[in-house]
Amino acid sequence: MDAPGNTVGDGAAGLRLSRAQVRAVDRLAIEELGIPGVVLMENAGRGAAEHVLAELRSRRGAARGARVVVLCGGGNNGGDGYVVARHLHGAGVAVELVATVPPGELRGDAATNARVALAMGLVPAVVGAAPDAGALADAWAGADLLVDGLLGTGFHGTVRPPLDAVIDAANRAGPPIVAVDVPSGLDADLGRAAGPAVRAASTVTFVARKLGFDAPGAAAWTGRVVVAGIGAPPELVARVAADPDGG
Repeated sequence: MDAPGNTVGDGAAGLRLSRAQVRAVDRLAIEELGIPGVVLMENAGRGAAEHVLAELRSRRGAARGARVVVLCGGGNNGGDGYVVARHLHGAGVAVELVATVPPGELRGDAATNARVALAMGLVPAVVGAAPDAGALADAWAGADLLVDGLLGTGFHGTVRPPLDAVIDAANRAGPPIVAVDVPSGLDADLGRAAGPAVRAASTVTFVARKLGFDAPGAAAWTGRVVVAGIGAPPELVARVAADPDGG
């Protein structure tokens, strides 16, 4: 049963999905239903942005005028981050984008969303190969929230530079962190971190809770978990959830 206060989309109440199953939901939604991947990413990012806006209203009474730092990695999780940034900007939030990969080096749907953000004037500050975690933490200390869009469910193993320093800085900066899909550095299947990992106040995860979120100690990384839909119908999600190999 989901923890009190969770919101659940895509008809996924009570379900837990593995990394392989999450990939299968995306693949089948694209291949069988014809939903473009960029639409799935848009839905995911919009859902995460809605949670961030609700958090801002709860913490400071209004979202407009808030300062939010959005951290974007080099994969689809980073693409989600660019979508979040765009929707926050549209709601009157002062958005600061920070990227670990230059937008021009992104591929696929993440590249598409980075281009849209750039066209809107949302230009990220790109961290170097060896960033100063202390300086980054100081720069972000005055934000109302940080959004973690660095690493997604595909991550496993140990975080490598410069992401390790960026994660360290996010944890040290002070503002609450909202993780997108999974806290960066946390293994979504195991619920463990082999190195640095984001300590989120809340995690907006997509489609369903991830298997690792129920592991002992995982809540110290995820904080409160809410579930946002991506537009995949509940029948598809339930079918994938019934197949341990991911459909």
